[in-house]
Amino acid sequence: MIKLPNTPSFRLDGKKAVVVGASSGIGLGCAVALASAGANVSLVSRRVDLLNDIVNSINQKGWKSNAHKLDVTEVSNIKNFFDTHETFDIAVFSAGIAKHSTALETQEYDYDNVMSVNTKGAYFFAQAYAEKLISKKSTGSLVFISSQMSKVGGLERAVYSGTKHALEGFQKSMATEWGAYGIRVNSICPTFIKTSLTASTFANKEHLKWIKEKIKIGRVGEVEDIMGAVVFLASDASSLITGTSIVIDGGWTSS
Repeated sequence: MIKLPNTPSFRLDGKKAVVVGASSGIGLGCAVALASAGANVSLVSRRVDLLNDIVNSINQKGWKSNAHKLDVTEVSNIKNFFDTHETFDIAVFSAGIAKHSTALETQEYDYDNVMSVNTKGAYFFAQAYAEKLISKKSTGSLVFISSQMSKVGGLERAVYSGTKHALEGFQKSMATEWGAYGIRVNSICPTFIKTSLTASTFANKEHLKWIKEKIKIGRVGEVEDIMGAVVFLASDASSLITGTSIVIDGGWTSS
């Protein structure tokens, strides 16, 4: 009798997870995906009023979740959050903003705002998460929600694209430094996903035409397209994967 290999589990039963930016869009999808796979999920956002309704809906499914307020533009707030909570096995950073303009029209205020969340917030969230794990001699999986724009450029997206290129860079160094502690660091890079943040882009006929021409698979993304990937990266099924990204772009970056 041949001994067959065992398929690693995608289940997250008994795991604790935190999802930042969970009040809508991709972050909400990630929180639901992790909860449905068995994790106890802490949903985090600046808009805690929205989180309470989401938590109620998740818990009514028989899953486990709770809500917390956090502004990731303040490093002291991030550190305090991890100091006052138990260790999380899984962390997803999905907070992000965009102020689209041509590179020639970018204003300093908008530049600073986008950088403060997408780059600074992500960096120091990852740092605080890893510090807590290392202090407790625990392992974990950190997932950044990045973008296909971390691989390419785009119309009116110089600042946004720059933040995501930066994220991919420090992700690789973090994975290199923290691998010895059993901490994995990866990212998911979606194409344009139907959310409240992309509504204005899809409403622009010229931009929508450009998007559809780029996506080889013939449709724009849905939040559900991201959910399987975040469960995979959070689970034992991806235990040898770190320092890389899963690109969910319908073939945008294939050519």
